[in-house]
Amino acid sequence: MKYYRYEDEDHITCILCKHYCSLKKDAHGICGINFNIDSKLVNKTYGHPSALHIDPIEKKPLYHFLPSSRSLSLGTVGCNFRCPFCQNYTISQTTEIDESVEYSPEDIVKLAVENKTESISYTYNEPTIWYPYAKDIGVLAKAKGIKNVFVSSGYESHEVLEDMKSWLDAANIDLKSFSHDYYKKVLKTNLDGVLESLIAFAKSDIWLEITTLLIPGVNDSEEEIDKMAEFISTKLGRDVPWHFSAFHPDYKMLDTPSTSLKSMLKAKEIAHGHGIKYVYLGNIQNDSSTYCPKCKSKLVDRAGFRSHMETIVDSKCASCGEFIQGVWS
Repeated sequence: MKYYRYEDEDHITCILCKHYCSLKKDAHGICGINFNIDSKLVNKTYGHPSALHIDPIEKKPLYHFLPSSRSLSLGTVGCNFRCPFCQNYTISQTTEIDESVEYSPEDIVKLAVENKTESISYTYNEPTIWYPYAKDIGVLAKAKGIKNVFVSSGYESHEVLEDMKSWLDAANIDLKSFSHDYYKKVLKTNLDGVLESLIAFAKSDIWLEITTLLIPGVNDSEEEIDKMAEFISTKLGRDVPWHFSAFHPDYKMLDTPSTSLKSMLKAKEIAHGHGIKYVYLGNIQNDSSTYCPKCKSKLVDRAGFRSHMETIVDSKCASCGEFIQGVWS
C-alpha cells in the first residue's frame, strides 16, 4: 500500500487516517510525526518505539481473544486525537522522538519469538499514525504464526481499513462518546468517522471489541449510553464485547471525579437491556468473568488481568452448546 497521494508538485495527502492531511513540503500532519519530505510521506517514528512491554492480552482489553495469552506491546509518540483525559499523554501528546531507541520490524518479531508471545499489540498511542511500521512488523509476525492486535481510537482511513484486513487479527476500538459536538470540539475529530470504522471492523474477519471510558458529566448519562448501546446492538452485533472502563483523574481532567461503581453498573444494565451479550467493567473491582448468555455457566474465570478458560469447547459452552463468539485458540 502507498500511504499518500499527490495533489501537485508541492503537496501530498496523507491517507493513514480520516484527517487526510494535506502536506506541503517539509510540513507535518495533525499527528505531528508524518511529514512531506521530498514529496513522499515519511513517518519519523518508524523504528523508534517509546514503549515496549509484554502484557496480558486482557490488558488491551481483549476478553474473547486468546484468554490468558501474552502480547508483546509497543507504541511510539504522537496522536491524531486531543483527548484531555489521556492516560498515556506523555507519549501521545508529544512528538519528541528518541532516535537512540531503534528496533526494526525484524527486531520486534524476534523479541516476540524469543519471549513466546502469542501476539503483538500496537497500542499505548494511536497506531494508525504509525501504520507503516506496524504493518511491516505485522506481516513478518503473521508469517511466524504470531497474531496482530490494534488498540485504536478508530479513525483509520478507508484505505487503511481495507489494507489491514490482510494481516490484522483483532482490534479494540474506543467509542469515546456519542456526541458529535464532543468529538469535534474536544477530541478534534469526527464521530461519524469512528462509527464508519466500527462498522467496517464488524463486517471484516478482524475480531472486534469496544471500550468506552465512562467519564462523569461527559458521557455517562443514561441517554448517551442508550444511544451507544443501540448503535452497537443494531449496527455491529450483540456478540461484540463492550468494555466500560472507569475514569480516574489524569492529564487535563484532574478536577473530574472518578467513575462510581453505581454509574458503571447502570451502564452495564443499559447495555444488557439492548441485548448486548458480553459487557465488562474495567478499572474497578467487580466480577469480570465471562458467562454463557444462555445457561449462565462461567466460561472464562477472570480476576484482574489473569484469566482461565473453563468451559468453552470448540467455541461452544460445554454445558448447553451455545456458540460463543471469539477467538479461543
